[in-house]
Amino acid sequence: MHTLYFDLRDTKGQQKEIEDKIAAAAKILREGGLVAIPTETVYGLGANGLDGEAVQRIFEAKGRPNDNPLILHVTGQQWLPRYCRDVPPIAYVLARKFWPGPLTMILKRKPVVPDETTAGLDTVAMRCPNHPVTLAIIREAGVPIAAPSANTSGRPSCTSAQDVLEDMDGKIQGVVDGGPCTVGVESTILDLTCEPPRLLRPGGLPLEDLERLIGHIDVDKAVTGALKEGEKPKAPGMKYRHYAPKAPVTVITGAPEKSAREIQKRITATSGVICFDEFAHLFREQEVHTLGPSGDKLTQAQRVFDALRTFDNSAVTEIFAQCPDNRGLGLAVGNRLKKAAGFHVIEADSERVVLGLTGGTGAGKTSALRAIESLGGTVIDCDQVYHRMLTEDEDLRRDIHNAFPSAFTRDGVLGRQKLGQEVFSDKERLAQLNEIVYCHIIPELRRMLEEGTGDLFAIDAINLLEAGVDQLCDRTVAITAPAELRVRRIMARDGITEQYARLRISAQKPDEYYRGKCDLELNNAADSPETFESEAREFFQRLIETVKEEKQHGTV
Repeated sequence: MHTLYFDLRDTKGQQKEIEDKIAAAAKILREGGLVAIPTETVYGLGANGLDGEAVQRIFEAKGRPNDNPLILHVTGQQWLPRYCRDVPPIAYVLARKFWPGPLTMILKRKPVVPDETTAGLDTVAMRCPNHPVTLAIIREAGVPIAAPSANTSGRPSCTSAQDVLEDMDGKIQGVVDGGPCTVGVESTILDLTCEPPRLLRPGGLPLEDLERLIGHIDVDKAVTGALKEGEKPKAPGMKYRHYAPKAPVTVITGAPEKSAREIQKRITATSGVICFDEFAHLFREQEVHTLGPSGDKLTQAQRVFDALRTFDNSAVTEIFAQCPDNRGLGLAVGNRLKKAAGFHVIEADSERVVLGLTGGTGAGKTSALRAIESLGGTVIDCDQVYHRMLTEDEDLRRDIHNAFPSAFTRDGVLGRQKLGQEVFSDKERLAQLNEIVYCHIIPELRRMLEEGTGDLFAIDAINLLEAGVDQLCDRTVAITAPAELRVRRIMARDGITEQYARLRISAQKPDEYYRGKCDLELNNAADSPETFESEAREFFQRLIETVKEEKQHGTV
């Protein structure tokens, strides 16, 4: 079979030529053929989702098990009633917010959708991809496109047309080249046929974004471990070993510095390594493919499949992979790596727990930190670290001097008051100073955590999120409190007027900011600091046990 190649990377070219290529690809699909299509997540192997025979050809081309359901790709929420029954209102809420985009919703299907597409389930997976070329092809074809990832089953997914040709040339009728995928991991799959909704596959839309819109979402056990023999998957990618290169993969979880060291202990001359950019220099004798910086989850998502695929052209006998934490896109990247490894996961620092605390003045952070200290934890105060570094860290002082020379005397002494006067009246200058400080303080915090003793740490920072310090934490906790209680506490603590206390609170970010961005919230409505400290102690005890249990099972 000859595979046609449609180059649509330049959609600003000759309009007639573009339209002809889209029409040709749509014609193949309408007539029962297979065409690989670009999306923002990965390339899909498409067929007419209403044609059971055409859909069966997808399974044959990929070597995909028939009990693995497919996703129907449509152009918008107006298609849902055509193929789904009893569509809940929440589906339209999600579609308005996240479509087109990397969200797939599991809904009850209508009989018009064949069993081949749904693997015999009474549900169907629906998605609207965020790629103009594929949306145009669907509109031209006039039918929903059933499309799993366009790779040979079990191999890493394809994020470019060349990847597709490597696996599918000669097996399918056409490949549409729409350029590299901008997200790099498949869509997030959310089951809306149960209450609460259930995450079946983490993907390009972070779980946190979904929960901010619709509240709590359960996470299916298939996200963190393999399904047992005989269990039927409800969505693509839940059951079988996926994304696997030829060489066996071992995933190392934990703090980036410790996971890098753990890999160092295990590698041989024939090992391959997938690691964050900062640690590539540690593996000079091995073949290395980098995921991107440890704090850049989007880059990691874009690179993870390419890193896994590239090793198939090498002679490595085993692969060790660093794994990001499970926040944001890290949950999806980690899931893909662990599936590639058949969930062979090693925890580099299973005992250590790092919590990040933030929140406005008067909320009760001091009492919460005392609770952590009573549990044997070490508190790292970022303000204290910053002021110490202003005195001791010559690199930080140099960068501040270059940007704010007037804040220093001729003898090189930093005048903190002069620096404050310069930045607090100018938001742009304050942002410039913060960027310098954030760049230096994160490596210092990493060093302190690495050299610290004990297995429990709390990082206290008002700018925990803005500075990127949350990347060092297993969980971030927002300490919040009712506004009137905060006012009274500040008045009593600092001996100030009510008016001044309210001004101080209004100058800070609202609780909604911290609540929306942190992993957890601890609200302080207690009558006394002692009562809240006791409540906080119980809260942190449960949280620490949860994090340690997750680490032991390789799910963090």
